[in-house]
Amino acid sequence: MLSEKAKQLFAKLKLPYPAVALQYLPIKPKDIAQSDKKLAFCQYVKEVQETGKTFFISKENDVCYGKMALGMIPKPPVTASGQAGFDFGVYKTPAACRKLYQHLPVLVSGAVNYVVFAPLSQCDFNPDLLVLFADIPAADIVMRATSYISGDFWESKSTPVLSCSWMYAYPLLSGKVNHLTTGLYHGLKRRKIYEAGLRMISIPFNKIDEVVTALEQMDWTTIAFREDDQSKTELQRRMAHWQDMAIEMGCACDLR
Repeated sequence: MLSEKAKQLFAKLKLPYPAVALQYLPIKPKDIAQSDKKLAFCQYVKEVQETGKTFFISKENDVCYGKMALGMIPKPPVTASGQAGFDFGVYKTPAACRKLYQHLPVLVSGAVNYVVFAPLSQCDFNPDLLVLFADIPAADIVMRATSYISGDFWESKSTPVLSCSWMYAYPLLSGKVNHLTTGLYHGLKRRKIYEAGLRMISIPFNKIDEVVTALEQMDWTTIAFREDDQSKTELQRRMAHWQDMAIEMGCACDLR
């Protein structure tokens, strides 16, 4: 279950939209209401952020292809042919779009039949994903937290359409944090769900504890960007140590 410490640390980020926790289930959850709306999968994330309510959906609620990314339905032959991507003008030919469907990250068919959406601040379950929408200052902190302990590289994997697969399926399949930019993806942009320029960050279950620990331990503003005299003096001491190391190692250090 998501700890109170985790909730407090994510709240401290002051994100432009509240963080959302998702749980993928094979059977219908108890004591949680099903949404009575029919929206695209990405719109349900915004619904949580706007209402502050916890709810679940099934494939019947989703009017787009988030349900395909989660393996709730097979890849529809017409769109998998590449025709839709071609007709939207996103790809020059159906073949170019068809390539996407050959490699699209999709969860095992039938393993996920329900998705619980909850504000992270109210999450009382073990989330499969945490989804954050961050401006650049907050994204800088979160992304550093994803590599502060593990040294993991930052990767951003996506395609012009079906960003839902890269946000809500790929992180679980790869075990990696993924991050995308609003304003670049067809469905999100066409529905005008978020303003352009935010970082969408998807943190899979296996990285959550690490990120929380990093947020607690690391400096949110690194020393080179602090303006107080004590930090500037300490930075100069550390940089002078590099030169001492270089002399002892018989090399040069030109980093300034």
